[in-house]
Amino acid sequence: MDLDQLHTFLEIVRLKSFSKAALTCYRTQPAISAQIRQLEQELNASLFERLGTRIQLTPAGRIFAGYAEKILDLRRQAQDAINELERAPRGELVIAANEATCIYVLPTVFSSFKKRFPNVQLLVDRSYGRHVVESVVDNLADFGFAQLPVQEKRLQVVHVYTDEIKLLVPAAHPLAGAAAVTARDIAPYPLLLPKGGATRTRLNEWLEPVEDEIRISMELDSTEMIKRFVLAGMGISFMAASHFREGAEAGHFAAVSLAPEPLMRRLGLVYRKDKALSKAALGFIESVMELAAQNQAAPAAGGVR
Repeated sequence: MDLDQLHTFLEIVRLKSFSKAALTCYRTQPAISAQIRQLEQELNASLFERLGTRIQLTPAGRIFAGYAEKILDLRRQAQDAINELERAPRGELVIAANEATCIYVLPTVFSSFKKRFPNVQLLVDRSYGRHVVESVVDNLADFGFAQLPVQEKRLQVVHVYTDEIKLLVPAAHPLAGAAAVTARDIAPYPLLLPKGGATRTRLNEWLEPVEDEIRISMELDSTEMIKRFVLAGMGISFMAASHFREGAEAGHFAAVSLAPEPLMRRLGLVYRKDKALSKAALGFIESVMELAAQNQAAPAAGGVR
C-alpha cells in the first residue's frame, strides 16, 4: 500500500467513476483498476460494488475511505510542518565546549545566531578536552569546540580562533613587568594549574626542564576559580589571554608571554562529516565563521592575536 494508491482510491470515491478518476490521475483506466485490485488483495476485502454502470463503496470501502483520508491528511500536515521548519527553523542544537569557551567565545556566536534563529534552542554540554570530540563523534552533540589539532577522520575541523596562553599574575607580582618569562623564571613561585586538557598537556611540556623544582599549589578545573585564587595570592597560573583580558584592563592582573616562543592556542569547530546539516546548523556555522573572521582581522592587542 502506498500513498499514490490511496490518492487514486479517494479520487474514484469522489468522482464515483473509474474513467473520470483515470483522467484526474493522468493514468489509463486499466492502470487505476490494477491499483484498486492490489489494494483489495492487500486488505483482503472488496472496496467497490459494481452496479451496472454505477459503483458504490462496500462497507469495508467506507471504513477504508475514512482512514485513507486521515493518512493523506497526515502526509499533508507533515509536509507543511517541514516546509514551515525551513521558513522558521525550530528545535535545538547541542554545543560541547569547556567552561572558558562558553564564557569568553560562545556568547558572541550565540548572540549572532539567536538573531537569525530565535526559535532554535541552544544547549551547552560543558565538556573538557577529548570529551568534546567524543561527544560529537558519538552524536551526543551537534557541534564542539576543541583545541587543535584534532585527529579524528570522522570529523570536519575548522580553525576559528587563535589566542595566546600567558602567565597570569597579580598586577603587583615581581614578574608582572617582565616582557617574557622562561620556565626557570617561574620555578620559585607556587603554581595554580588546570587539572587536565590540552593546555595542561602543553604546559607540562613547557615546564619539563624544571619539573623537579616547581611547586604545584593547586589543580583546578575552573577558569574563574583560577583567577580568584591568583588574586588571593595562592599562586600564579597560565591562561589564554582573552580569558582574563577584562581583569588585566582593570589593573587586577598582568599578562606575561612565555619564552623562548609564545605559546599559542588554536580553537576549532568540529562536527561530523556524515551528518546532514539543517538550515539552523548551517546558520550556526555561519555565526562561528563570522567570529573567525573578526578574530583574524583584529589587531594584536591585550595579548590576543
